[in-house]
Amino acid sequence: MDRRNMCGEGICELDPAIIMPNPAQPRKNFGEEEMNRLAESIRQWGILQPLTVRARNDGSHILYELVAGERRMRAGVMAGLTRVPCRVIRADEESSAEMAIVENLQRKDLDPFEEAGAIKVLLELYGMTQDGLAERLSVSQSYIANKLRLLRMSDEEREKIRAASLTERHARALLRIKDDKVRLAALETVAARGYNVQQTEEYIDKLLEKASKEPPQKRKIKGAIKDLRLFYNSLDRALGIMRGAGMYTNCRKRMTDEGVEVTILIHPKEKAGHRSGG
Repeated sequence: MDRRNMCGEGICELDPAIIMPNPAQPRKNFGEEEMNRLAESIRQWGILQPLTVRARNDGSHILYELVAGERRMRAGVMAGLTRVPCRVIRADEESSAEMAIVENLQRKDLDPFEEAGAIKVLLELYGMTQDGLAERLSVSQSYIANKLRLLRMSDEEREKIRAASLTERHARALLRIKDDKVRLAALETVAARGYNVQQTEEYIDKLLEKASKEPPQKRKIKGAIKDLRLFYNSLDRALGIMRGAGMYTNCRKRMTDEGVEVTILIHPKEKAGHRSGG
C-alpha cells in the first residue's frame, strides 16, 4: 500500500479513492451548477477546509470513512485532485453519523427533507429520544418534531417542492391538508402560481374552510365513490365470466334518495339460447 495514504491523527493528504462515503451522510442532492462552481474554485485555490475522516481497517487494508466534507471531496475529484487534505479523527459509528449531520446543519447544506431524514436515522438507528437528540443538537424538541412531520410527504411531493424552490414553511402549510390527493393538487397550484408562504397559507385556509362547510352527507358520498367503483369493477368482471360461459346477464344501476340501486337479471344458458332464437 502507498505509505502516503497512511497517517495517524492530524492533517494529511489522502487519495480520494480510499475514502469511503459516510453511510449516514444526510445530504443526497448535489446540484450540478453548485458543484461546478465549487470545483472551479478548488482549481484556483485548492480545498481550503480539510475533510474530516476516520480510519477503518478492513483486515487487509487501511481505508478511511468520510465524516464530513463529501461535497468538497466530490468537487475536488471534479477539479482533478489526486490528493485531498484530511483531518483524521478517532470516532465510532454513532459519533461519525452525528458529526456528519451536525456539520451539515451548521453549514445549512441540507434541504428540509434531508435534514428530517437524518434526524430519523439518529432516532431509529441509535435509539435516541426526541428530547435526547434535541439536547445533543442544541435545538428544541418541537424543532425535531416539526422536521419529522415533513416525512409525511411523498417522494413526488418532495421533488415538486424542490423543483419549485418552495421552502419548509410552504411544506408545513401544505401538511395541514390530510388528504394526500388534495394536498398534491394544492401543491401543484401553489407551485404553478408562485405563491409565497403567506399566500400559500391563505390559499390553504380557504380550501380547509370550504371543506368544513361541505354537508357531511355529501362528504360521505364522495368518500364512498372509490369503494363503489371497486364494487362495480368486481361486478362487471363476474358478469363477464358468466357471459363467457354462455349465460345471458343484464345489470341496471340507478341512483335513489337512499343510495344506489343495482338490479341484476341472470338467465340460464338454455333460456338465453331460446331468447336468441325467438
